[in-house]
Amino acid sequence: MDIVIRNGALITGDGKAFHKRATVYIKDGRIADIHIGSAGTSDEIAARTIIDATGCIVIPGIINAHAHGCICGPSMPSGSPPLSADDIAYFRNRHLLQGTTTLLNVCGLAMADEVYSDGVRHQIDIRVSTAHTLKNIQAALAVDGRGLSVPHLSATIDEMLASGAVALGEVGGGQTLGGGAQDYRFIPEAVLRETGIEATPETARRLKDAVLGRFLDQAGGMSESVLEDELDRAGLSPHVTTERIREIITRSVMPSVALSLDGFDEIAEEAERVGYPAIFHNAAPSAKRLSAVVEKHPNARIVAGHNNHPSFLPDEAVSIALDLRSKGAVIDVSTLDCINTQWRNDAANLDALIDGGCVDTISTDFAGGHWDGLLEAIHRMVRKEQLSAPAAVALATGNVAAVFPQMAGDRGLIEKGKRADLTVVDHVNLSRVRHVVIDGCVAVRNGVPV
Repeated sequence: MDIVIRNGALITGDGKAFHKRATVYIKDGRIADIHIGSAGTSDEIAARTIIDATGCIVIPGIINAHAHGCICGPSMPSGSPPLSADDIAYFRNRHLLQGTTTLLNVCGLAMADEVYSDGVRHQIDIRVSTAHTLKNIQAALAVDGRGLSVPHLSATIDEMLASGAVALGEVGGGQTLGGGAQDYRFIPEAVLRETGIEATPETARRLKDAVLGRFLDQAGGMSESVLEDELDRAGLSPHVTTERIREIITRSVMPSVALSLDGFDEIAEEAERVGYPAIFHNAAPSAKRLSAVVEKHPNARIVAGHNNHPSFLPDEAVSIALDLRSKGAVIDVSTLDCINTQWRNDAANLDALIDGGCVDTISTDFAGGHWDGLLEAIHRMVRKEQLSAPAAVALATGNVAAVFPQMAGDRGLIEKGKRADLTVVDHVNLSRVRHVVIDGCVAVRNGVPV
């Protein structure tokens, strides 16, 4: 044997199984055998590496199917310039130390060979998605697009899938549909250019809601006096009028919105044609369009992303998720920064969806680079007795593998013959990662990357 993991409890990833003690045997990158209870020692003695999991739980490696910032190509659905090499390395390592073994970077407009175009490989199996359709590219160009070159603009869905993309999307995004990236990046940048004042993400969100409303239809916008109060609160009143701030916010947010929503139909049609799953940005401005798209394309595997988006109210999030699920969509939630960081978001919507029993998978998304780990959310669900440990772990392992077979069909479960991607976590705090094995090789040992 190459690796033997012994003396730990075992959660297999199927949402049900929990064994108090098991031994997992790994050879040639695959799970060679599993012994429940006490096991013999002959294979253990012959193993090149023995991991003692006493006081720990062995779970499948975490599969994160909605993340950003981990590849070298254009960033985000806005086609923005690539992130710095330091940021990319940092984000990859954060995911690794949070137990992630497979990651789908859903910026959507990068090429498959741009995952490692810096020449630096990483232990995590990092894949890309594709949103290369006319309207999605036009939406990116409307809000930014400075990271896009001729190959990005001319690539097709078929070419991308042939070169290694494993999913479609992300369709829409916080940049192109007035979401979080407008709050923490584009609106503050626009306000700074106009006034010389740095607006916080919280200020940007309040101003956006005051001008455009949660649904970006302006019908939910607030009165002139309320907007004046928001400018006073932010210290912007001496520098900009209410009329001008309306222009700034509208110009930053709205040019890409209609284009991005039209891109929903394009990607749904492609998903139905090619048979790959497609990830959609679900938020207050896009929920109605997404519901219509799911209904119109019943043969497409549509993943409704981050259904706990902060633009929803808790009851609204549950109602929309139940509607989408009844029509066949996969309901994903994201940790964002809502578990422990709580920079801009809290867990109210996540709790409502988990308590409502309408969540299929969980991912991190990006949250401006401040996301909380999936195991932090899983531990919280178990501690709050919202879900059993096996059911919570399945949201980030077996369930994800079932939704994304082209990316993770050979992993996500601890069973004989599966790819040997495993994470060993503390049995008291599931968010504390002790060891990580990826493709049969130790990637983290005692909390330290190997």
